Amino acid sequence: MIMEKSLNMKPLVKRKKNKITGDNSRVIVLPLIPSELPRIGNIILRVLSLSKEETEKLLQETLMLFADRHRDIQQQLMRHYDRVAEYIPQSSTIYRTQKLLIGAFLTMEYSIESAALFNPSIVPHPDQSLLPKGSMRFIMSLRATGEGHVSSIVFRSGIVDKNFLFNFDSVSEHVETPAMVHDPFYDHNLFQLKLKDLRAWNDTSQTIMNKLSSFFTHAELKLSIQEVYLNPDLEADNWTINVINWLADSNYKVKFDDETEVCERVIFPVSSNESKGIEDARFVKFTHDDGEVTYYATYTAYNGHSILSQLIETSDFQTFNIATLNGKGIKDKGMALFPRKVNGKYAMLSRQDGENNYIMFSDNLHFWHNATLLQKPEQPWEFVQIGNCGSPIETDKGWLVLTHGVGNMRRYSIGVILLDLNDPTKIIARLEEPLLSANEEEREGYVPNVIYSCGGMVFNENLIIPYAMSDSASRLAVVNVKALFKKMKFTAE
Repeated sequence: MIMEKSLNMKPLVKRKKNKITGDNSRVIVLPLIPSELPRIGNIILRVLSLSKEETEKLLQETLMLFADRHRDIQQQLMRHYDRVAEYIPQSSTIYRTQKLLIGAFLTMEYSIESAALFNPSIVPHPDQSLLPKGSMRFIMSLRATGEGHVSSIVFRSGIVDKNFLFNFDSVSEHVETPAMVHDPFYDHNLFQLKLKDLRAWNDTSQTIMNKLSSFFTHAELKLSIQEVYLNPDLEADNWTINVINWLADSNYKVKFDDETEVCERVIFPVSSNESKGIEDARFVKFTHDDGEVTYYATYTAYNGHSILSQLIETSDFQTFNIATLNGKGIKDKGMALFPRKVNGKYAMLSRQDGENNYIMFSDNLHFWHNATLLQKPEQPWEFVQIGNCGSPIETDKGWLVLTHGVGNMRRYSIGVILLDLNDPTKIIARLEEPLLSANEEEREGYVPNVIYSCGGMVFNENLIIPYAMSDSASRLAVVNVKALFKKMKFTAE
């Protein structure tokens, strides 16, 4: 039996021709600042030793080569200069051209999509105005991977019409990293709960936190830490202070310039816990009890040694709040939030052991403690491992969940299960065969034989599945939901 055929021998899964591939000409600028202080000073002194004419000539050559590749290269160079300004000799009088040139010697270009563009998720765009009848505007998130296999989040947008033709917006040649700001105010109670969860609630942390008001700024936190350090009557615990700094730096906000388009925005690693990559963002349109909508995404932060699950929050895909997820239930990859509360609680699919599917419930979006086993591998195509492929999708028959299964020869496939609407700990239907497996065209790539998605959506009674092909590029598939349900085996049958 071929699962991609229906009872009438019509294809159940319709692969679209659109392919989303990486473009190695899309580059951002990153700081290239040596970790050794003497090297920073040496670079600065070499630039300052140049004559004014040499400085201006070298800067002009730099701008001619790079200005058209970035929206405002001079602003970027000044940002990187500002990071080393404290090392400028106090006796030096330094002018703008020298500052820009120093910034240029401490800057590098990074091609964000040069290795791969994969593991997509798709959600309705916040702006659905001025559309042809029967159409929907969408935003797709993708994992972009470049030099050193460092991953970031990029976006594509477009319109799907009533005939399920996908018209992607043109992709700009520019790509921009946002300005990073720490939370304007940290919530004292939430920060304290997170410290307790990290087992860092002790005399040192209590002393630091007692100096802070109910809502405090990053600067106020740093000042409180400094006061504890400088107080000779207090013995500060360095490990605790490192945890506090880590927690503060892991909760931040990024904001893109108003002039940028969605496709120009890249969320690149900025904190130490994600220094080696931001992986597999699962975006979902979440509707609160009062009808307000927030877009959330969970992703895996990787620092080269360990992983950490993080939460993204946005309403406009221009400003993004980044926060840590906490609790003993947050210990692996692949967290996927339900699109609304279930029975008054937040609900999340999760992976606890790298083998089975789990589900969790919580009163607090940031804390997850108890996981319930939801699904074990049953079919040969999932004997090695199963997991989710994005957030559950609400239908009139139940929560539709895309899963991934790993079979022999590390072959990944996408499956489907259906959860009870009122009690999603119960599986009420499932496909016994894969919905999607890599065909001959899709099985070749950076990681062969892999089909994977980070989240689909239902539109006009059809399931839209964006999926990655062998960790290299991405494409779309469309499945009629009624035809899919007919193929599924319900527990009552």
